[in-house]
Parts: sequence; structure tokens; C-alpha cells
Amino acid sequence: MLQNVFGHPAFRGQQEAVVNRVLSGQHALIIMPTGMGKSLCFQIPALVHASADSDDRSCLTLVISPLIALMKDQVESLLAKGVDATFINSSLSRSQREARHASLAAGQHDLLYVTPERFRKPDFLQVLNQRKIRLLAIDEAHCVSQWGHDFRPDYTRLDEIRDLLDNPTTLALTATATPEVQDDIIKQLGLTPEQMPIFHEGINRPNLQLSVEQVWGDDEKIARISQAASQKLQNGSGIVYFTLIKVLTAFSEQLTSQGIAHTCYHGSLDRQQRKQVQEAFMQSDTPLVLATNAFGMGIDKQDIRFVLHADVPGSMESYYQEIGRAGRDGLPAECVLLYDEHDLTTQMRFIESNNPDAEFYRRVYDLLARNQEQVQAFGWEWVEEKIYGRKSRDFRLETVLSMLDRYGAIQRGDNDSKLQVLDDLPPALLDQDRLDQKLQRDRKKLYTLVEYANWTGDRKAFIHDYFGLPYPADSSESG
Repeated sequence: MLQNVFGHPAFRGQQEAVVNRVLSGQHALIIMPTGMGKSLCFQIPALVHASADSDDRSCLTLVISPLIALMKDQVESLLAKGVDATFINSSLSRSQREARHASLAAGQHDLLYVTPERFRKPDFLQVLNQRKIRLLAIDEAHCVSQWGHDFRPDYTRLDEIRDLLDNPTTLALTATATPEVQDDIIKQLGLTPEQMPIFHEGINRPNLQLSVEQVWGDDEKIARISQAASQKLQNGSGIVYFTLIKVLTAFSEQLTSQGIAHTCYHGSLDRQQRKQVQEAFMQSDTPLVLATNAFGMGIDKQDIRFVLHADVPGSMESYYQEIGRAGRDGLPAECVLLYDEHDLTTQMRFIESNNPDAEFYRRVYDLLARNQEQVQAFGWEWVEEKIYGRKSRDFRLETVLSMLDRYGAIQRGDNDSKLQVLDDLPPALLDQDRLDQKLQRDRKKLYTLVEYANWTGDRKAFIHDYFGLPYPADSSESG
């Protein structure tokens, strides 16, 4: 199957050991650098299982994937190889979704890609009950820990999801995870280190040149982006990452005035616009993209010659994931962090928004519980007005609603138009010590980026140390 379906003459690194472990029904956590072939570790077992159950076609490999664009790209790649894969997500119309439910129930498809939020849908669970889930693969598994506690709370439900699926063989895969995150992934899956050993291929990318440039203000950032575009885009593509959409938009206007062709990708674009931007970038029609961190996960473009960060990222995990998109063809690529201390204020605000205190949780819950009729009648804007009054808005309210939803205390309809209180306020959200510990962890992650920016030694050695890995002795200093 490796040769005939995927066109590879031999396995690389620990791929074969992982495949054999999975086929023997045992769990594993895989940490491999971008481009090393993590997906083969579950795609080949999926095909082996499917061929073994070819008579009744009841066997199914389920892949948890964080982003719609990511699963779409992977499914299209598999279909091109003749693999019967599909996805179900919110990009489908109701009729398309029902058609895929029907084909799944009829025994079609060997791999199914979904987000963890899909398991909230009773009709989806009913379809899954008609199939035998032999393997559960969790792609981009750092999301279990990195996002699971705030931005994507459903990632903390994966142990419940495993129970719903009768605890299938489980494979977690990521390119980056600190020892703490590795432990958290295993814990969140309801497993032990003995049950889920780690296969670690390291994170070294010798062809990436890492550097940090101290800048003062936007003019210096614009000049550096213009320089990279003029020097690097003749031989490939480039990505410039921003934290805020309004800053990205302002930079885009200035680059346009300088005649520098580019495109923009961020969460305020509609789905069709995002698709067009991604396709133009992948086909090199527009080799330079300005993007927020919504862009890039799963992007498999070989010739990205530079990744610039115009703002300080929120964590080393995010930073390494994003620079990992450069130089996938093995040729030299430049990764530059434009460091302005003033940018830290933005990230500190995000940290505060992602970590409401117990009193704020109590305020929001009491408002919802006492005013169900008004919430139903006036919706999200009414809730915002009551919580914030004349004060400036932040993201704390969204964080609270996500966590209340994750714990089953509320149920949210589309755009929060049918928000209902279902249960008491969870004690975990009133545990201020627990909330403080998470706040301090997030602050520490940001401080690590400050340390990295001011590091005078080998930056790759710094990153290896952060991820708890020895730095290869034959590595040369890079930035």
C-alpha cells in the first residue's frame, strides 16, 4: 500500500513501527516535523483495516481535524490516489450532509474527517453507530492542550468521544509538543503513558534560518517586508503573519501603494474568499500572503522561502507551527520575527480575554439564568450591553460562553440566537486557584517569546530546549 497507493519506496523514520503498533490495536502519540509523513501513520492502517473488512464494509477510520480547509485538502489528496475518503463539516449544505450520512450508513468510505464539534450532533452519532470504528486519529493533536482549555473547548471532550466510539485504537499526531503538552494530550484522551507511548522524531529543520530583528514602529516593519518580497519572491512564496486584522489591513494598504502584489487571509473573510486566497497562494498566482494565524495549518506548499512575523506570537508552539511552513522542499528558507516590545500589549490583552476570573463567570451565568426571555428576544447584543455597559468590549464573554457550552451548562444555537441555560454553573469555573494557574501558564508562554527574542545564542538550541529535546551535535548556529 505504501508503494502502490502513496508512491513511496520505503517507510521513513519510525513510520513503520507506528503502523505496526496501530495494526496490533495499540495506541500511540506521534511527534514528527512537518513534511515527515505523519498522515501515513493512520492512512495506511485505515486501508489495511478496510481491505480486511471488505465483505461488509463496516470498518471506518475516523480522523479528528481542527480546520475545514485542512480536512478538505487531505481528502482531495486521498481521493486523487483512489482512496475512499470524505469529510462532514459546516461547509456542506444540508442536502450534501444528509447524502454523506446516507453513504456512511451504507458502508461507503474508509476514512472520515470531522472536527470534534461534530460529535454534538445526534444525527451524526446515529450514523456512526452503524459503523465499526477501528481507529481514531487525532491530527494536529497539540490542539488538545493548546486550544482545548479556551478557544476550542470541545478538544477537552476527546475522552468522552472515545467512550462514545467504544474506545477504539487511538493515534495522536503533531509536529510540536512540550513534555507538559505531551502529558496533557495523553491525559485528555483518558489514557496513561503506558498505554500511549511517544514516538518522537525530533523537530530539527536544518534548512530554516531563524532570526529576530528589533524594530521600532510600523515603518520599519513595512520596510523589512518590502525587502523580503523583493529579494525572495523570485524563487518562491512568502507569508507575513499578523495578530490583528486591522493592522494587517493597514499594512496591506501601504504595500499596495508601493506596488507590491499580495493577498490577505483572515477570519473576517467569508468562506469563498478564504478559499480563493488559499488557492491563489497554492498555485503561486499570488506568492505573497498577509495572514492572521487562521492561515496555514495543513498548507503543504513546498517553495515558501520566507515566513515573517510582523507581530509577536502568543506562544512558542504557535511560532514554531507557523515557521514550520517554510522550506518544505528542503531548500534554504528565512524565518524572521520582527520584534517590537509595544506588540506585547496586544498579546497580554488576548491572554486576559482568554482567562476570565470566577466572578466574571458568575456574572455572565447569573445574567443568562435570570433573563432567559430577554436573551431569547434580543440575543447577543443585549447580553454584551448588559455585561460590558459603556466599557470597551473584549473576548472574555465569548470565552465564558464557550466554556459553559463545553460543560453542558448552556446550549448555543446559530450565532447564539437560541441560547438556553440547561444546568448549574460548573464548579471548575468557580475555582479561582485553577483559573489563576492557567492564567500564569499562558503568561509564561508569552514570556518565553520575549526570552527567545532577546536570546543571544543559537535560537534553534533555545527552541529544542523549550520542547525538551537535545539539540543535534552536528547542527550549526542559525541566527
